Amino acid sequence: MVPDNQFLLFDSLSEPRKGLIIRQPWAAMVVSGAKTWEIRGVRARFRGPIAIIAGGTGTVVGLCELVDCLGPLSLARYNSGRCLRGSPHEMVETLPYQNTYAWVMTRPRKFLHPVPYPHPKGAVIWVNLPDETRQAMLEADTR
Repeated sequence: MVPDNQFLLFDSLSEPRKGLIIRQPWAAMVVSGAKTWEIRGVRARFRGPIAIIAGGTGTVVGLCELVDCLGPLSLARYNSGRCLRGSPHEMVETLPYQNTYAWVMTRPRKFLHPVPYPHPKGAVIWVNLPDETRQAMLEADTR
């Protein structure tokens, strides 16, 4: 049986095959829609649907779509996007990376119950999701 929410999760998107590791509380902010920029020191080359993995938990907490990569950002642009990066009150005097990029996320979906996944040794940014995890994500309830 196909869950009703599958069409909400994957309608017009292909099923996510990649997971992006983000530390908490930032991962929760991405899947709730409170944070639409993920700040990284490298350019994002991938575009499309991704799973959001809460770093250190062994779980996928939700989904979103990676649609753009802005940068390298100037200090002024970084500070002007502080609400988008989930830090509305934080003004900084230096950028976090020599080359700072904003990975732009849209269409967030939070799982009501995080989905476990096997974390491959050495993975720090991206994880290729195994079929079992992808199937569990299809069956997960979201809000």
